[in-house]
Amino acid sequence: MFNHLSRRSALAIPAIAVLAAVAGCATTTTGMGGGDLGGGGDAEQPVLFDWQSGDGGLSGTLSATLPKRTFVGPFAEITLRTPRGNLAPFWAGWNEGWGDWPYSADGWDSASASAQFTHWYSGKVVANLRDEQGRAMRCRFDLAQALKGLRGGAHGQCQLAGGKILNATIDKR
Repeated sequence: MFNHLSRRSALAIPAIAVLAAVAGCATTTTGMGGGDLGGGGDAEQPVLFDWQSGDGGLSGTLSATLPKRTFVGPFAEITLRTPRGNLAPFWAGWNEGWGDWPYSADGWDSASASAQFTHWYSGKVVANLRDEQGRAMRCRFDLAQALKGLRGGAHGQCQLAGGKILNATIDKR
């Protein structure tokens, strides 16, 4: 009887390990979008966005590819459960709350941006990106379907450290 149980156990352990590994793996969600960089008399230049997330589009990595450089960095949807301290990476290299980037349309209140993010669900996504030379780009998006994160699509703006603005759209998945 002991040998019979040992064989069953020996066969069951690899099967359980495979099931546990499959159950423990996070599904990676990806998406794309586009935008344009222009202004200041310059011709518009296309921008390609793509993102990856392990939590369904609530947070992850965003990249913005311009004709001559690519910016990459973290993004996160701001919710009531977002601790204020978790926002610190998004302010790095910029004024906290981005109060220097005025934008009152659609609820972005530059005077109280960092405070409002920590008090209520905003339906917003923020990102802080860098290129290989360390040049900065910050992005803010209004979600089309807040419960789906970036998977539901979004529109917004990004700003380069020099002040240039680009309009951005993330496609619905």
